[in-house]
Parts: sequence; C-alpha cells; structure tokens
Amino acid sequence: MTTSVSEAAVLAEGLTKRYGDKRALDGFDLAVRRGTVQGLLGPNGAGKTTAVRILATLLRLDGGRAVVAGHDVAREPHAVRKRIGLAGQYAAVDEILTGRQNLEMFGRLFHLDGRRARARADELLARFGLSDAAGKQVKHYSGGMRRRLDLASSVLLAPEVLFLDEPTTGLDPRSRNEVWETVRDLVAGGTTVLLTTQYLDEADQLADRIAVIDHGRTVAEDTPDGLKHGIGGDRVQVVLRDAAELPRAARIVAGVAADGAAPDTDVAERRVGAPVADGVAALTEVARALQDAGLDVADIGLRRPTLDEVFLRLTGHRTAAADATAPAHRTEAAA
Repeated sequence: MTTSVSEAAVLAEGLTKRYGDKRALDGFDLAVRRGTVQGLLGPNGAGKTTAVRILATLLRLDGGRAVVAGHDVAREPHAVRKRIGLAGQYAAVDEILTGRQNLEMFGRLFHLDGRRARARADELLARFGLSDAAGKQVKHYSGGMRRRLDLASSVLLAPEVLFLDEPTTGLDPRSRNEVWETVRDLVAGGTTVLLTTQYLDEADQLADRIAVIDHGRTVAEDTPDGLKHGIGGDRVQVVLRDAAELPRAARIVAGVAADGAAPDTDVAERRVGAPVADGVAALTEVARALQDAGLDVADIGLRRPTLDEVFLRLTGHRTAAADATAPAHRTEAAA
C-alpha cells in the first residue's frame, strides 16, 4: 500500500543525518497514514531514535525532506511543534508533585491559563484512569501509572501526531497492557502514532503497519501479517518428548515440506518444523506418520512466522529485547 502526501500525517523522504563519519540515517523513507499506528523496528543503533528526534524537530536533518501534520519540519518547526506530542523512553514527570500538579504545570508551560490548565488536567486524569490517584505524589505511582501520566502530559494539546519512543521499556506485563489500551484509545480519538519499540509483540499488538529500519534505511515496510507472510506461510511444528527421536521426526516432516525445504531442528527444545504449502493436509499427514512410527509426541501444530523471525531474517540479528530473554542455547536454524 502506498500513502499519498495528502493522506500522510508523517512523511520522510531520503532523510540523512551524520555524526562525524557515521551516518545515523542514510536515505530513510517513511509514510504514515493519518489515524493509524506506525511501528518502527530496528536493532540498537539503526537510527530509530534519530528519526523520531528529527521528525519531532529536536534534531536538524542533514538531507532529505520531512513533513509532519502538513508542515515541513525544517522550514516550519514551530508549526510542527504545535501539532505533535512526544513521549520518550522514560516518564518525564516530577515525582515530588502530584499527578494533578504535574498536568497543571505542563498546561501552564503550554501557555494555557490557570482555569483551562486545571480543567484539562481533570479531563486527562479521568481519561487515563488516574482520577483516584490525582492527589498522590508521583513517587508513589506504579510504573504503569507513571507512563500513563507521561502520555497524558504529551497529549495536553490534543496533538495530531504522537511520537512514542519505546514507551513501555522496563514495565511489567500488566503496566504494558495499560499503556497499550491508552494508545488504542488515543488512536480511536483520531491521533496518529509513530511507535518505536524493541518489543515485537508490542508492534504486533498495536501497529497497523511496521517499518523495519537498519543502518539508517527502511529495509521493509508492510502490515504485521504482510511481513510474516513475506518470509513464508504456515509451518508444521512437532515437539517430541525424547530428543533422540528428532532425526526420525525430521525425515517425516521433510516429506511434507514446501519446495523441498530442509526442516529446522532445535535439539534443546526437542522441536522440528518446516514450511508447508497446504497446512491442514500436511499436519494430518505428519500426525499419521508420527503415530505409525511410534514416536512420542509432546505437541504438534501449525504456526505462522513471528515478527522475531521476520526481524532476524531482515536484519541478521534479534532485537535487544529478544536477546535479553533468549535462552543460552543456539538453535540449528539460527546457526
């Protein structure tokens, strides 16, 4: 799908940014349709945060063109700033102040008068589920509550475009879900969101489309399902109770693999799998053959490629978040 200039809330064409001899961005392109969530994925150092900082007018671009909310970032930075919100990796709120005091303070910094700042603070506290904690000092808030307060401060002026730079870093699963729901509510209200994240499940949950950036360039861009489909369709996957039986299982799975593909085997997980053309028929055939061979199967099923596999295929390595939680062993497929 292509996005025209008139449809784009964010448009980047050939952006470049240098730091000495290093090119942080090297011809970066992106088009974000209004009223959607655009995910931006990439390994550390790929240029994600640099791109966001340029689009949010915090960095000057060295080359190319960027338009946000209908205004040129280089020529009309003040007009852009009036129409955007930005939430970085860490909540930028004052822990000594209460939740309401934080929002009123930000409102006054955005040139709202006292009455309007108080009214807007109450509106956002209710919208983000923080009314009961409005009078508490932020230092007593949970991580999820702080992040919601930070998001509330970033939308005080109801921005057309909201930049979220790894918004759930360090949050527990419950707090992450709270932030996700908040983002969905904002988009339902008409805000366009550009989301950078190291969590592939986050992009899968929230993003309408995902751009993968590596070495300062966009290397792929599609819907989450489109990216997954691009590296293959259904896969038959078998988990055995005894790893010693994996070679026999691999020969059975190879018999249904699409285009003669070699099965992937993970000894530590006692798992073997391969891409297949007709998922249901292949699964039925493999299940029957495993039973006839007397192999002890712990699990069998059809699965789609994950965004982690897409990311690995496109960039050659996993995200930092995936590496932090990955088991110590290496799979045969990864090797």
